Amino acid sequence: MQPLITDWHPVLTAGAYLLGAILVGLILHLLFWRVVRGVSTRTATVLDDSLLRHCRRPSLYIFPVLLIHLALPFITAGLPGETAAAIKKTLTVLLILLIAWLLIKLGNVLEDLIMQRHRVDVPDNLQARRIQTQVQIIKKVINLLVTVLALGAILMSFEQVRQLGAGLLASAGLTGLIIGLAAQKTLSNLLAGIQIAITQPIRLDDVVIVENEWGWIEEITLTYVVVRIWDLRRLVLPINYFIEKPFQNWTRTSADILGTIYLYTDYTVPV
Repeated sequence: MQPLITDWHPVLTAGAYLLGAILVGLILHLLFWRVVRGVSTRTATVLDDSLLRHCRRPSLYIFPVLLIHLALPFITAGLPGETAAAIKKTLTVLLILLIAWLLIKLGNVLEDLIMQRHRVDVPDNLQARRIQTQVQIIKKVINLLVTVLALGAILMSFEQVRQLGAGLLASAGLTGLIIGLAAQKTLSNLLAGIQIAITQPIRLDDVVIVENEWGWIEEITLTYVVVRIWDLRRLVLPINYFIEKPFQNWTRTSADILGTIYLYTDYTVPV
């Protein structure tokens, strides 16, 4: 009976430290957001409301994981080496994922601040639409980069992957050619999205005629553009379309629309 208790003692100790770290992290999470909520009720700024909306969920996991990281020497003190290494590796992966998630959510907060400053629900919204278009495309590019970097950091945290990467560097020419050919279309779309963000042949809420359809630019992503047609249908086009093919943009230089109206009447109607 005594050896059994002795064998389980390090596990119980590690579990106690783990549960304690999680509990303290959750308490810090609740206290932090209670303060933020109290500030948001007394101010009219968008920042605190946006933080509550976007960052509260990631912090629910970030606080406990950070506390576990701080308590890691105590958690792994009496555990076998392989078990301690597995816990450290799992914690590293979780931290990378959570940090990437938080960065993406902070990007949403920044987007909310810019959108609030440059609103499109005004008569002359050309400048606001230009800025919002750039912000949305740049945000999508940054989100993609954060995701790729996070996945790369996770993979490189494993020794086997690092060794594989060293082996691939020996054949970098052939590997680069294969990857380049496979990702040609994706890179083309990404570059087209960046080009649209800079040159802006289209903006959000622009009135356009594409494929003989009249509508508004509703959404611009890194790979496609959604046009809301006048009868509420959605026309989805690849983003390269607006770089390679001609189309009409009725609000390119002004939010005002000049059009032609034909009224068919009887010849006896006085004019």
